[in-house]
Amino acid sequence: MSIKLNTKYLKSFVGENEIQGMAAQVSAAHNLIETRSGLGNDFLGWVNLPTDYDKEEFERIKAAAKRIQKKCDVFIAIGIGGSYLGARAAIELLKSPFYNNLKKDTPDIYFVGNNISPTYLSEVLSICEGKDICVNVISKSGTTTEPALAFRIFKELLEKKYGKEEARTRIFATTDKARGTLKELSDTEGYETFTIADDVGGRYSVLTAVGLLPIAVAGCDIDKIMEGAKKAQEIYSKDDGNDCYTYAALRNIMFRKGKAVEMLVSYDPSFTMMAEWFKQLFGESEGKDGKGLFPSACTFSTDLHSLGQFIQDGSHIIFETVVDIKNPKQDIFLENDKENLDGLNFLTNQNMSVVNRKAFEGTVLAHTEGGVPNVVIEVDRLDEENFGEIVYFFEKACAISGYLLGVNPFDQPGVESYKKNMFALLGKPGYENRRAELEEKLK
Repeated sequence: MSIKLNTKYLKSFVGENEIQGMAAQVSAAHNLIETRSGLGNDFLGWVNLPTDYDKEEFERIKAAAKRIQKKCDVFIAIGIGGSYLGARAAIELLKSPFYNNLKKDTPDIYFVGNNISPTYLSEVLSICEGKDICVNVISKSGTTTEPALAFRIFKELLEKKYGKEEARTRIFATTDKARGTLKELSDTEGYETFTIADDVGGRYSVLTAVGLLPIAVAGCDIDKIMEGAKKAQEIYSKDDGNDCYTYAALRNIMFRKGKAVEMLVSYDPSFTMMAEWFKQLFGESEGKDGKGLFPSACTFSTDLHSLGQFIQDGSHIIFETVVDIKNPKQDIFLENDKENLDGLNFLTNQNMSVVNRKAFEGTVLAHTEGGVPNVVIEVDRLDEENFGEIVYFFEKACAISGYLLGVNPFDQPGVESYKKNMFALLGKPGYENRRAELEEKLK
């Protein structure tokens, strides 16, 4: 495996006996997944997904991606939460955070329908002016407010620009296989459709058409992504103290020791959106029943100049999980400067990655000495296979960790609360009584 758990910086915080003491509980959580007998067991389709996926649809995804690449300058992916985070994370990780600014043979990709900001949508629409466009709307129901609103606008734009006949060849829907508003519309209009499986929740869906179509459009090799996930599935299917299960156990040990926040740290800005995906995965999965670690994230050394003081000397509510990427995609050799006016010649005659490595080493020592536990997940490089492994590693760890915590890792009942209030205040039919009650509270 190219992913390895390094626990040497935890020695003063967690004893080996504590990890061993979790073994029986980890085995019980493992069995809940394997026997599909735990809470939320209807949503375990992701467990065998790397080996048991629809091969015919997978080929259609690749074929559609090639047509899209030839057909448009701008590809619009419409979705919220798990319907966009994984795809955007993959593209920024595997290509670049500057993907849209690079010279390339693939279209620019913009993600909309993940907020209700009129400014954000207007700016994306202005970018699309004079460009050829294709759209991928991703929604199981088709009625989730943010993506449905954005799709309404882009559907109208494409039909005005190209006419209904051509527009239908430029719209791709990823939705329920049999029912729902978007499925009905797609069948009526003749959009090519891809399936959101009933047994795979949104935050676990990056290795389905939900994530794979936009990722393939960006020119990433989705065959290799699935190969990496398959390797991870094979290794993490065994209850033998594997790194994935140990990480899940460590998270729960930290929680029981009073830690309230897990901060996912990387030293590469291309990992930033992966951290956003991580935050949804663990936040929605564990944040319920008054339990759970708050998932946070930082990019170092950038955030050492903003949050570093709090991490080092603030209240000890945090532990860090550091993703240590051993080999950067690119490097810069630092030349000696005979003037040395900035006094930085001590950094020269070596690659810049060495400086970044010493920043990591110095920080992990400072933080652990300051009382902040550090878990390190080592990744040899950022490529498609490793991306697939990373995704599966965190998905499996999240499921195990949720069962150790005693919650259903696959539902999100709290998400509905704000929606009900928003619908009522907007005057959605059926919410009249609630609207009056809320408006009174807002006075």
